[in-house]
Amino acid sequence: QVQLVESGGGLVQAGGSLRLSCAASGLTFSSYTMGWFRQGPGKEREFVAAITQGGGPTYYSDSVRDRCTISRDNAKNTVYLQMNSLKPEDTAVYYCACRRYPIDIRTAAGYPYWGQGTQVTVSS
Repeated sequence: QVQLVESGGGLVQAGGSLRLSCAASGLTFSSYTMGWFRQGPGKEREFVAAITQGGGPTYYSDSVRDRCTISRDNAKNTVYLQMNSLKPEDTAVYYCACRRYPIDIRTAAGYPYWGQGTQVTVSS
């Protein structure tokens, strides 16, 4: 069965960095587009970043562009989200998701598989 497990969240001060990881199993990882979404308190789930099968291309939301980098290691069935210069508004539960075809990849509804999420809290 497809399973996605996020890790790497935690409490960090503004300006700090975190690297989130998502380990996938039960699928041919290299054939899937991987995405990161987040949901802050009282907010809708929003797109953060995505990377297509084959190592690219990558996509980012305007709110994280130039501060975050998404990457994948197909040999380890793992996708990463490196987040730098974190801001309090980055506080959210971050979710890993995957989909077979890289169509409308900024929309959460198109992703059939999701992890349980990992909490990122950025203090001021």
